[in-house]
Amino acid sequence: MTKTRRNGPAPARDLFTQRHARCRDRLSPAFKRVTDYIAANPIEVLTLSALDLGRATGTSDATVVRAVQALGFDGLHDLRSELASAYRERSAPADNLARTWAEVGEDTEAAMDKVIASLTDALAALRDGPVRRAMPDALKILHVADRIAVFGVGPTAHIAAYFAARLRRKGRRQLVLDQMGPALADQLLELQRGDALVMLAYGKPYPEAEATIFEARRLQIPVILLTDAPDEKPARSATVVLPVPRGRSGQVALHSATVACLEMLLLGLATTDRETAATALAELERLRETTRPTRRAARTEADTEE
Repeated sequence: MTKTRRNGPAPARDLFTQRHARCRDRLSPAFKRVTDYIAANPIEVLTLSALDLGRATGTSDATVVRAVQALGFDGLHDLRSELASAYRERSAPADNLARTWAEVGEDTEAAMDKVIASLTDALAALRDGPVRRAMPDALKILHVADRIAVFGVGPTAHIAAYFAARLRRKGRRQLVLDQMGPALADQLLELQRGDALVMLAYGKPYPEAEATIFEARRLQIPVILLTDAPDEKPARSATVVLPVPRGRSGQVALHSATVACLEMLLLGLATTDRETAATALAELERLRETTRPTRRAARTEADTEE
């Protein structure tokens, strides 16, 4: 018996869903296995061939095509186009991934080209756009800050942690704000006047971002906001806005531009405070030496093992 997995239902008004509900009782058992699998796995179907679907449902590629045609579609390509169209107005991560898959299909070369094209466009925007013009203002804020707080939750929490680690190596005090829900409150307690806040906040406003900006404003902490939504409410409360794209709108998020923008801030900050950066790196190297075993210790350990 074929096991039907579920990776997210199609939207309620999807043409496939309507036809499937209307015609299912009249389909043969084999056709039902195929169409039930499609209904349960619409996102996955965007990248599967008729042969793959046949294997997944215990049928054949020809049965898959005939089952799709039984619902009024010309073939699998026609069905994929309908499923992708059904997700077009939605913006959840799964929907964005579905639209990206629909564009690149099963071509891994096309997928790689898409990432490269996105990065090329992003670098052009960083070089000549509003980010470049706003960068001096952001660096002025960071240069005079006693400490730099970095906000990022979800996937961007890892990018925030990377940025904070690089700041540490350049001799700057830093604080990471990366918790979600009530746990963020404990981190916000550490904010204080004299800090500067770098926020990685994308898409629609969410509670953690709004709470962080509210607390920064209360403490008169300047906010540097990296976002792909410069017209949303958080941007209106930021001191400096760096509009950083995350790939094409409505498709899977790509964070290479965010990392590139943060690298610009890091190098710019190190350039304006070279003595601090050089001293911190020298101290880092000294500490590294203390963690490396001496040749004698290494030889003694080797002799013991023998």
